[in-house]
Formats: sequence, structure tokens, C-alpha cells
Amino acid sequence: MVKIALQITCRLDNVEELKPAGPEFRWCLKFTCSNCGETSEKWNYVSLDESTPVQRGNGVNHFVSKCKLCSRENSMAILEDTVKSFTSDDQGKFKAIVTFDCRGIEPSDFSAREGWSAKATEGGKEFNDVDLSEGEWEDYCDKSMQPVGIYEIKHKFERIK
Repeated sequence: MVKIALQITCRLDNVEELKPAGPEFRWCLKFTCSNCGETSEKWNYVSLDESTPVQRGNGVNHFVSKCKLCSRENSMAILEDTVKSFTSDDQGKFKAIVTFDCRGIEPSDFSAREGWSAKATEGGKEFNDVDLSEGEWEDYCDKSMQPVGIYEIKHKFERIK
């Protein structure tokens, strides 16, 4: 079992906090098989609210797939207590926002997509269903009377010891 953290960085304009919106949030990933090196061409999604019990033991998998090349069954679980938000204080550096417990596969790419929640600064409103599919997001906060935005989203994966 390998633990891999997804780290992101981005520029937040008048946004205090960016976070995945609840357990139904879909992490959109591509995977590489640890056995044969085959990388999925299609995007797969992984969500806390969709799970299957593990075959042995008392855990759950949030994603199970069979490698097209070597036919090996691989799985991964989201470590629920590792889901974090990215805040205005985190700007300028990468921050781990989730960790995956991987068995036979490793995430190789991430797409931010929709389902995020953003909170405006200065007691501004919370925007739900923020869509980062285009790599950025903009809106206007009626409460704080200022434009809000999320830009320059980058990600990387890091193995956790």
C-alpha cells in the first residue's frame, strides 16, 4: 500500500478558502498500473460517497479497476481525514488537499473540474458548485462588493512515508 498526496497551488483573488464540497465531491484522476506501467487514457472519478468493501479485512475501496494490459485488479481508497481546504495563507506553495491509499495503481494526472466550494474574504458569501474545468473561476460577491476569482491551478503528487 502506497499513500500518495494530491497537492495543489493556485492564486486566490478575494477568496479566503477553496475546498472540495462534501463527501460527494468527485476527484477526477488518471491512473498508472504499478505492475505493468499502463496509464489510463480516460478520466476516472473517485468519491468518498461511493465505496465497495475490501475482499479481505474491514476497509473500503473508493475505486477498483482491472488493468487493460496485465489484467491485474487494482484499487485505492481516499483517506477521509486527509481532505483539506486550500486557503489564502497557502498561496505561493503547494499544499496537500487529499491523500489516497493506493494498491497496485498510482494517480498520474488530476483535473479540478466541478464541485468545489469557495468562500469570499471579509465575511463574503460562500460559492457552492464552483467549476474549475477551465483552469480558473470568476464571480462577484454581493456581500463584500468585490470580484472573486481562482487562477493558475497547478497540481503534483507526492508519496507519503
